[in-house]
Amino acid sequence: MTGANSGTYGCVMRNKGDSTVQSVDRAVRILELLGESGALGVSALARHLGVHKSTASRLVAALERRHLVEQVAERGHYRLGAGILRLAGATDARLDLVHEARAVCRRLAGQTHETVNVAVLSAGTALYVEQVAGGTPHSSYNWVGQRIPLHATSNGKVLLCELPREDREDLLRDLAAYTPATVTDPGTLRRELADAREQGYAVAADELDIGLTAMAAPIRDVSGQIIASLSLSGLTFRFDEARQHELLPILLEGAQEISERMGWRGTHSNDDAAAPAAGPQGDAQQGVSIP
Repeated sequence: MTGANSGTYGCVMRNKGDSTVQSVDRAVRILELLGESGALGVSALARHLGVHKSTASRLVAALERRHLVEQVAERGHYRLGAGILRLAGATDARLDLVHEARAVCRRLAGQTHETVNVAVLSAGTALYVEQVAGGTPHSSYNWVGQRIPLHATSNGKVLLCELPREDREDLLRDLAAYTPATVTDPGTLRRELADAREQGYAVAADELDIGLTAMAAPIRDVSGQIIASLSLSGLTFRFDEARQHELLPILLEGAQEISERMGWRGTHSNDDAAAPAAGPQGDAQQGVSIP
C-alpha cells in the first residue's frame, strides 16, 4: 500500500468512526429529549438535533427496535419505552444490593477484622460493588469498581457455580494463570464449582495473588437466584483451616441476612457445613476482598 493510499484509507476509517460516535451521541440525545419532554414527534426531534428529518427518523427507528422508545397514540410522536425501565431496573437492583449489604458488611468487618466484599457478575468478570476494610495493613486497597477474573477468586466461583451449564462453560475457556495456585484446568474447576453448589460457599487461596486467601458465599434474590457474592479475605498465613472454620458460620449468616433483605425467604443448605478442607483455600488477590 502506498503512502497516499494509506493516508486515504486512514482518513476513511476515521470518518466512519466519527460518524458512528456522532450517531450514538444523537441517539442518546433523543432519549434525553424524550425524558425531558415526555413525547415528541420526529420533526421536533430533528429540529432539536439540527439534522434532517430522515436522519432523526432512522435514529428513532433504531431505538424503537431496542424498545428504548415507543410510539404513542398520536402517530409520529414517541416517548421512552419499556427498555429504558429494564435498564433502569438493573441499575436500581445494584444500588439496592449495595444499600442492603452495607450494614451487614460493616458488622462483619468489625466482628472478624477481615475485609468484606460484595461482587456481582458483570461482562464475564466479578465486579466489586462494595467493600469494608477489616483494619489490617493488607486491606488498604479499594477494590470497588474493579473487575476480577472469575476462576481465580472465591467470589467468582460462587458467581459461576449455579449459572446454566452453557453459560458456565462459555466462561471456563482460556483460564489464565495468575499464580502457581490458579486453577487453569477446566475439569478441576468444574469439580470445585460442584463443591461450591453443594456446600454453599467457595474458597480460593493464593490463586490471584500470593499471600491472600478468601472465602465467599452466595447472595440470592427473591427467586432464589444468585445475584451476588459476599466474601471475607485475609492473609494466607493466618487464614488457616481453623480460622476458616471459625469464619464460615459468620460468612453464611451474613450472606443469608443480605439475601433476606433482597427478598429471599429460603435458607442455605449447609447449616452444618464442615470447615473447608485443609490446605490453601480462599482467595488471593484480596486480602482486601477480591475473593
